Amino acid sequence: MVEDNSTDLFVIGPDALNLQKLEVIEAEYPVRLEPLLTMEEITSHEDFNVKAVLDKAERVLRNHPRPVGGVIGFWDFPVSLMVPILASRLGLYAPSLEAVVGCEHKYLGRILQREVAPEHVPDFQSLDPFDDKALDDIRVEYPFWIKPVKSFSSHLGFRVGNRNDLERAVSEIRSGIGEIGNAFSDFMDYVDLPESIRQVDGNHCVIEALIGGRQCTLEGFARNGEVNIYGIVDSFRFPNGSTFSRYQYPSTLPRRIRQQMIDIATRVINHIGLDHSAFNMEFFWDKARDKVWILEINPRISQSHGDVFEKVDGTPHHRIIMDLGLGRQPEWSRGKGEFACAAKVFLRRFEHGTATRVPTRAEIDEVERQFPGTIVNVLVTEGMELSELDPQDQDSYSYAYAILFVGASGGRRLRERIKAIGSMLPFEFR
Repeated sequence: MVEDNSTDLFVIGPDALNLQKLEVIEAEYPVRLEPLLTMEEITSHEDFNVKAVLDKAERVLRNHPRPVGGVIGFWDFPVSLMVPILASRLGLYAPSLEAVVGCEHKYLGRILQREVAPEHVPDFQSLDPFDDKALDDIRVEYPFWIKPVKSFSSHLGFRVGNRNDLERAVSEIRSGIGEIGNAFSDFMDYVDLPESIRQVDGNHCVIEALIGGRQCTLEGFARNGEVNIYGIVDSFRFPNGSTFSRYQYPSTLPRRIRQQMIDIATRVINHIGLDHSAFNMEFFWDKARDKVWILEINPRISQSHGDVFEKVDGTPHHRIIMDLGLGRQPEWSRGKGEFACAAKVFLRRFEHGTATRVPTRAEIDEVERQFPGTIVNVLVTEGMELSELDPQDQDSYSYAYAILFVGASGGRRLRERIKAIGSMLPFEFR
């Protein structure tokens, strides 16, 4: 009888695409992947009962017939906050909940960033969107950004140019902030926070002075107090300056700017105390002023970047969270993939409509045949209204109706492929 030396690694809220990435890596490890609740199970509780979800997940782990080697996740809220709580209860490897909240709470995060990198943090303040008087006490000058202290994919984030813009934005925020804000406030109860921060709960906003320039994301991890950056991904936007058109790897920013960002990230991550965790940290480089700005920090991998890392470096960076979850030192090698560069591309529409025509399976197969390595992920179905799309894939200004993963031998060739593929996919709307 062959002895089974594999370790059971639980994955919170796995979906088909990300689970496929993990399973490719699983074959190289003595590890067995186990699902821990689906996203439907996590979010199906009325008003998202945080305690009920955590208790249910803990029961699954404690009743598992084999030893549990680790708990991981690759999603943003609420998965990113469930991981440290569950791991702590079972004595597994994970970052502290305090450090995760220090990254995810946008107002607290700005305070912590400012303490060690003040020259790279824009002017900011908190705001209670339900307090009419607070609108008269805003000290950040127009124009500025307003966003919930916890959101995803720029949901309920607005660029505000004047008082009328502010009132319209606040009206929308009031109607939708509780969907995440109430649950995020419940998670905050698990952390010992200063009263000044506790008062800025999940139903508050942060206002930030405008920053901009060329945007990129540093993907890294921290283990035993050492910060490692293994890749930098450029983010390209549509002309509105808010909506992403594609993520492209590797970065083409100047070497000195990349190194400056790495130095800042190392300083900030260590100050927050994030450890035994993957993270991605977003920056702007204002070329005209030669100024680097911190945008935000997420205490997880960006699962959006998994395929571009696989195409260029030979493996998705899901490997990083698997190693960390099992208490191992991640190892990463660059440039062993099939392509020199790769991108995740968003096909978007900037007005509401109904899909009257989507590509057939045969049309998608032809794209993937002509451009090997390409993945076409259609998010809309024929007859669907764009407002029915999953909000996790959307922002406040557009509707992403399809996502492409494309690789090429160089940047120019990549852009040509993206254009050619878009022309081969017949979408129609009314």
